Amino acid sequence: MRELLAELNRTIAGGRPCVYCSVVETRGSTPQKAGAAMLVFPDGRQVGTLGGGCVEAEVKRQALGTLSSDGATKTDVLTFCLDDNYGWDDGLICGGRMSILADPINAASLRLRAYYQHFHHLVETGAGCTEAVVIAPESAPIGSRYLFDVAGTLIDQLGDAPLPEVVRQGLIPLTKRPKPWHQNGVAYLPVLPRVTLLIVGGGHVGQAVAKLGSDVDFDIWVLDDRAAYANATRFPSASRHLVGDIGQSLSGLATEITSAVYALIITRGHAHDEEALFHLATTNAGYVGMIGSKRKIKLIYEDLRARGIPPAALEKVHAPLGFHIGSQTVPEIAVSIVAELIACRNLGATIPAARLHVKL
Repeated sequence: MRELLAELNRTIAGGRPCVYCSVVETRGSTPQKAGAAMLVFPDGRQVGTLGGGCVEAEVKRQALGTLSSDGATKTDVLTFCLDDNYGWDDGLICGGRMSILADPINAASLRLRAYYQHFHHLVETGAGCTEAVVIAPESAPIGSRYLFDVAGTLIDQLGDAPLPEVVRQGLIPLTKRPKPWHQNGVAYLPVLPRVTLLIVGGGHVGQAVAKLGSDVDFDIWVLDDRAAYANATRFPSASRHLVGDIGQSLSGLATEITSAVYALIITRGHAHDEEALFHLATTNAGYVGMIGSKRKIKLIYEDLRARGIPPAALEKVHAPLGFHIGSQTVPEIAVSIVAELIACRNLGATIPAARLHVKL
């Protein structure tokens, strides 16, 4: 979404026409869910995807029909049933239904630029937002857009109709990490606040996790007590490179570690792992995981209980971390770890392996 909105802003600033196509509602099995988006340009070029296949090709064809040479535009909702007509040739007979808002952009108005700049800023910074889009003319014209920040405050809007109360009433707080939803003719397309992934340990596993984590939209921080390991060369995707004593550094970060921070402990040794967990186990982190064998974890837990860490805090720790997929190599280990992180972010807390393998 960040790249698509950046391209949309460049297109608007350059006064070039395009059609902004957004999946606003789905039912059943579909190749993309609500929130997916695509830009279609008059020359046939596209940015983003709605899932490929015949549906995407037909969306492009119909979307370009909403543009006209005289500058007139007509926002439309395109609905497709994914049956034999839209899938046989591509093997995409999903049995579902997709509704796509085709919103033509044919002028570089200041209002349009301001709205999408606000939208891009909220997404780029990871702050999170909800876009409410009218898809049925019950409360406002089709295509009216209302942009809310994470607190539910109206930031900007497109369309002349004032904010209908029914739109505000339908909002769900982003703290509940909602999936896209619709009601009363309004599609709500949330962009959830970006989760920070704090990697304690800049070794090979940390590098692999950072690369994969960044690809799936985690904001990466890396901490190591060696400057040669926590730097932009080894971690180009990280927004913060923290160098210092593990315990002191984590103590200094305590107020920044909220439920929107996931912490991974993958240092080079038992003592560093234990010190990191001592400082992280009782924080408000949304996830704390530690790499290691069951024997190592058992010994560390015994030490930490002796140091005053409550057993209840240790029960929440994911250790050994990651999903069991028979990992052998560093990239495979990273896949297992990041898969668990995604599950926690998208589905809620998973059962920590510590509860399964380590008796407290």
